[in-house]
Amino acid sequence: MITLSYHGDTVGVGEEPSAMLTNLMTRGGHVISGAEGAVFSSSIETPHVRAEPFKELRLESPTRSLIMEAPKGVQILAEAGDIHASCRNELRLESKDGEISLDASKIRLLGLLDAKASSSSSSSSSGTRQKVYEVCVCPNGRLFLSQAGTGSTCHISPSVCL
Repeated sequence: MITLSYHGDTVGVGEEPSAMLTNLMTRGGHVISGAEGAVFSSSIETPHVRAEPFKELRLESPTRSLIMEAPKGVQILAEAGDIHASCRNELRLESKDGEISLDASKIRLLGLLDAKASSSSSSSSSGTRQKVYEVCVCPNGRLFLSQAGTGSTCHISPSVCL
């Protein structure tokens, strides 16, 4: 069962989204509906949004922001596939009072800068040994790699941290 709300008023309840959109349009809502989906001129509220079986569900705002909010949380779940998040600028994960957990058998941090190992911390053996690195943190929070030595090699590097 889907409930569609427009400006706080319930304008559609049912299983068929197209019938609910027709009801919304007859009440003065500005909706453009077609083969590509529906475009709303203002916010909508609904407890459930789903795609047709074997079809992609896409929520987008091409010129503004897209906000999903709920007082008890927002859950994004992909039972049989991946979740991909990408953006042009910064991607932030923020927790006001809790923690952020990354729980996986592998966690890859791609594109970290490498603070070149100094001659005092580099190994003198000339074999084909695999290099071992430490993940270091600058005072500003930026992560970088440093080739591991016998002691910590995480020294603030102006070329990396600034």
